[in-house]
Amino acid sequence: MKGTKIALLLAIAIAASACSSKKESKPKAPTRVKTEMVVSGSSVQDQTYVGIVEENEATAVSFTGMGVVKRVLVREGQAVGRGQLLAVMDDTQARNVLAGAEAQMAQADDALARYTMLHDAGSLPEVQWVEIQSKVAQARSQLAVAKKNLADCRLVAPVGGIIGRQQVKAGETAMPSQAVVTIMDVSRVKVKVSVPEAEMNAITPHTPSMIEVEAAGKKVSGGRIEKGVVADAMTHTYDIRIHVPNGDRKLLPGMVANVRLMPAAGGSSLGGVSLPITSVQRRADGSLFVWTVDNQNTAHRKAVTVGASQGNRISIEAGITAGERVVTEGYQKLSEGTRVTFN
Repeated sequence: MKGTKIALLLAIAIAASACSSKKESKPKAPTRVKTEMVVSGSSVQDQTYVGIVEENEATAVSFTGMGVVKRVLVREGQAVGRGQLLAVMDDTQARNVLAGAEAQMAQADDALARYTMLHDAGSLPEVQWVEIQSKVAQARSQLAVAKKNLADCRLVAPVGGIIGRQQVKAGETAMPSQAVVTIMDVSRVKVKVSVPEAEMNAITPHTPSMIEVEAAGKKVSGGRIEKGVVADAMTHTYDIRIHVPNGDRKLLPGMVANVRLMPAAGGSSLGGVSLPITSVQRRADGSLFVWTVDNQNTAHRKAVTVGASQGNRISIEAGITAGERVVTEGYQKLSEGTRVTFN
C-alpha cells in the first residue's frame, strides 16, 4: 500500500513537471527592432537629423479694447480665411456711445445750416463762424471714433490660416492686446534642425534635403535653408530651418521629421558602405560589432572594421557587405539567436 502511494506521488510530480515544461517552452514573441539594408556604394556624405515642424508665421489676434467676450466662433485646428469673423465682444456700451455721437453730429449739422444763412447774409461775426465749424469737425471726429469702437467689438481674421491656441473663452474679459486666438500660416512650413557646429560649413541655403514626417505619412523635398547665427552654449549646435511646401496642410506644427541633408557632389564622401554610428557596438575587449538579421529573422553578432565618420554615420571597411540587414534601433534587447520583427 505504501509503495502504491509513492508511485502515485511520483506520477503526479512527473505530470506537473511536464505541464511546467510545456508552459516554459511556449515561444517568446519576436523582439521589435528597426533595421537598415546595407547598400553598395552608400556614402556617409548624406547626413540625417531629427527636426520639428514649425508654422511659417503665427499671428496673435486680439481686441483693441477691454470687454466681455460674448462668443468665440472658431475652434482650435479650424481653417479660417482672411476677414472671417472669429469672436464677438459685448457691444452695449459701444452702441450707446455711438448713439450719443450721432446726436451730437445731428445737432452740429443743424447749427451749421442755421449759421450758414447768417454768415452768407453778412450778419455773423467771423469768430462765431470759425467756432461753429470747429464744433462740427469735433462732432464728426467723435462719430468716427464711436463707429470704429463698435466695429472693434467684432474680431476678424487679418490673415488666413489654421487656428492654433485659443486663449480667451466666451464669458471671460478680454484685455487690450491680449491674444484671443493665434492664426498659423501652414501653407508653407519650416522644419527646424539642430546641427553640430562642425557640420555647419557644409550646409548652404541651397543644400538639397529630403524630409519624411511619419505622422503625416508624407515625404517631400526641402527648399531654401535659413542658417542660424547663434549657437546653443550647452550643445554647440546651430539651428537651421528648411522651408517646405505644404499645400495640402498635412504638415502641422510640432510634428517630428526625419531630415536627410545631401551636400553637393564633391563633398567629403568616404565611399563604400556606411551605417549609423549608434548601430556599431563595442565588446568588453574593445572589438566592434553590429547586430545583423538573417533570412529567418534571427539576430547575430558580426564583427566589423570601421573607417572615418561624418555626421552621424560611419564607413564600414570590413565585416559587412551589401544586401545584409543591420539593426539600427532596439539592439539593447538582443542576444545571440533572438528572433526579431522589423519595420
